[in-house]
Amino acid sequence: MKLLAAMLLVVGTTVGTVTPAQAVVAPPDIPVANVQAHLTELQRIATANGGNRAHGRPGYRASLDYVKAKLDAAGYQTRIHQFTASGATGYNLIAEWPHGDANNVIMSGGHLDSVSRGPGINDNGSGSAGLLEVALTVSRQNVRPTKRLRFGWWGAEELGLIGSTAYVNSLTTAQRGVIKAYVNFDMIGSPNPAYFVYSASGQPSGSQAIEDLLEQGFSAKGVPTELTSVGGRSDHAAFARAGIPIGGTFSGAEGRKTASQAQKWGGSANVAFDRCYHQACDTTSNINATSLDRHSDVIAHAVYTLAGA
Repeated sequence: MKLLAAMLLVVGTTVGTVTPAQAVVAPPDIPVANVQAHLTELQRIATANGGNRAHGRPGYRASLDYVKAKLDAAGYQTRIHQFTASGATGYNLIAEWPHGDANNVIMSGGHLDSVSRGPGINDNGSGSAGLLEVALTVSRQNVRPTKRLRFGWWGAEELGLIGSTAYVNSLTTAQRGVIKAYVNFDMIGSPNPAYFVYSASGQPSGSQAIEDLLEQGFSAKGVPTELTSVGGRSDHAAFARAGIPIGGTFSGAEGRKTASQAQKWGGSANVAFDRCYHQACDTTSNINATSLDRHSDVIAHAVYTLAGA
């Protein structure tokens, strides 16, 4: 992936400014095979634990332990944040790369839980695996960013954004204040994919810079985008309510692809972006590798650029 010249300009005063000196190295091309390997493991975990990775079920905790072990071995500072939902203990995983200014945090995240009906490989194994591989790439490259990188894998999203909300609510005003951006990745491998970027309209100040940056990431790959207003449907919502600039990408869920979108992106018109959304068929067979690859690269584009890698 090549850096656009526009990325070397101001990314946004709230989010921060990326100077040419900070952005000499282009964000890496994330190997999709590595992301797929994480999805294969999440599928294995679900299959071994009743077919799902839902909150309060053993498959969720096994998924969290898998991600945590990878990050611990890569040198991240990890911690498990506990909460309670529907009578069961829930878990968020927070991982921090111990370099860069701890008073200027760039946070990325996605939910790790599935619904109880299926393994949740697209929703949201895909975003979780993409985030994990970007985090591991930071470690392999021994990146020394200007800002601090923090990643979150959220529990109980499928019950109403409970894990991410519990995390944000646990932070003091000062702790919220150091988070300069939160970028969310919930479903990035839909089988009839879209290339949606979260709209900054109505979001906290600084969100427009993130919207622009994500659009630039796809544009650099020759992929057209559309804006989507996801409202309160995913884990960015608690951060937005706290006044933190937010953004994200999305490959589509139960909505149907229009004829113009099929012409723009390929795939099938008048068919759901993900026909297996919240179903037992949301397995590794439900993933579009091209979408997974492109969105994962854009995660890296956003993380590296916002952090001044």
